[in-house]
Amino acid sequence: MTDDHSEEDARTDGTGVVAPDGETPTWRERKERSAGLPRLTYEYFERSRREDEELRRESDYVERDVLGFPTWPHEIIRNLSIACFFVGIILFLAATLPPHIGNPANPSSTPGIILPDWYLYWSFGLLKLGPLNPELAVLGGQKLMGDRMYGVLANIVVVGAIAIVPFLNKGSARRPVEQPFWSAVGVGGVTFALTLSIYSAKNLVPMNVDLLFDMTFLLPPVAALVAYPVLKAMREGYMYGLNKRYYRLRPPK
Repeated sequence: MTDDHSEEDARTDGTGVVAPDGETPTWRERKERSAGLPRLTYEYFERSRREDEELRRESDYVERDVLGFPTWPHEIIRNLSIACFFVGIILFLAATLPPHIGNPANPSSTPGIILPDWYLYWSFGLLKLGPLNPELAVLGGQKLMGDRMYGVLANIVVVGAIAIVPFLNKGSARRPVEQPFWSAVGVGGVTFALTLSIYSAKNLVPMNVDLLFDMTFLLPPVAALVAYPVLKAMREGYMYGLNKRYYRLRPPK
């Protein structure tokens, strides 16, 4: 009974698992006081909470200070706990819901529908932009390049446009509402990637191919035009000036 009572005191007064202020326990001392991942997790949360409360109470800065904690043990223990949780979920699903294995592929026949991995659908859709490849009258109605080469050039142009955006927008905004224009550009780009992904699997989509092709290029600018005024209107009630200063790192006094 006495041991249980002392153990409870160690968890609340900062003298047992959590080291008192001004004392940094060594790795051996921390290991001796730890009893597995749950105990280390408790130490991380308890010490983080106490340090956060004391720093905020001692600081006379009216705005909220951005506090940082060392990588070890705070971030390592937190990330380890989260990783263990998700690994456990994955193992549980793998054990209870095993994937269905279909018939082996026939190497002598080409499947009717070939699709890459899902995260490359947008690039595969650019390879199918043959209707945009112009037919030049000076060449007797023939195309200057093949549809495949045209799709490869389309990939280069789109990837180049994505790569140059960070060099054009050098602001320090951290939330979409702080820069409505660039946020609207991002919404249009994401919508374009989604529509291209759908168009890449046009053989599986129950929709007219011509209508699907038109929607691929019409929906992105519409989404961007809708996102811009919405974010612009939200900016007025967002306390823009206060949130802009929120992320300025100022040490507590």
